[in-house]
Amino acid sequence: MLKIKLQRIGKSGESHYRIVVAERRSKRDGKFVAQLGFYSPQTQPATVKVDQKLLTEWLKKGAQPTPTLKLLLKQNG
Repeated sequence: MLKIKLQRIGKSGESHYRIVVAERRSKRDGKFVAQLGFYSPQTQPATVKVDQKLLTEWLKKGAQPTPTLKLLLKQNG
């Protein structure tokens, strides 16, 4: 089963995240199938950039967002 999840990047204390499609059981920073966007909580306000076309495409294919990502996407449209 595929999940849409956050993959942490950046150095210690300066976290940034990629929004990726990955296998449910893969590690947080492991292999992924596709990159959909990024999330930067360090900026004021936090930056979320997602390719809507790719996101809807993967949702139609059956990929499920994690609860954290679902909340993040709801807050940012």
